[in-house]
Amino acid sequence: MSMLQEFKAFASKGNVVDLAVGVIIGAAFGKIVDSLVGDVVMPIVGRIFGGLDFSNYYLPLNGQGTQLALAEAKKAGSVVAYGSFITVTVNFLILAFIIFQMVRLFNKMKKNEPAVEAPPAVTPEDVLLLREIRDALKK
Repeated sequence: MSMLQEFKAFASKGNVVDLAVGVIIGAAFGKIVDSLVGDVVMPIVGRIFGGLDFSNYYLPLNGQGTQLALAEAKKAGSVVAYGSFITVTVNFLILAFIIFQMVRLFNKMKKNEPAVEAPPAVTPEDVLLLREIRDALKK
């Protein structure tokens, strides 16, 4: 089998297509969560803590003060941008919670589905014949 045929067989499997769709939807969903955290949650959290803007919190490693904006401080030298880390951590927690809720919902839906019964197994004729021979020999 040529490599092209093997790739075609691999790519046409349902799991690969499902995975590709999941990755694309996940990337789009990640952007929505980024916007939710950056544009909705963090401004509210900042307001609760006295108008703090977490995105500009950093510790300079080159001895400069923290009066510069984060982007300017990064150009001036190394910084530990812990405000960005806090934002990304909140982003992750929200995303993990939403995915957890989705998995719980899918698991509930699976439990509520009626179990599909397998059709009764048909015993092959040769097995039936062997059983008759066995039973005849026992007598």
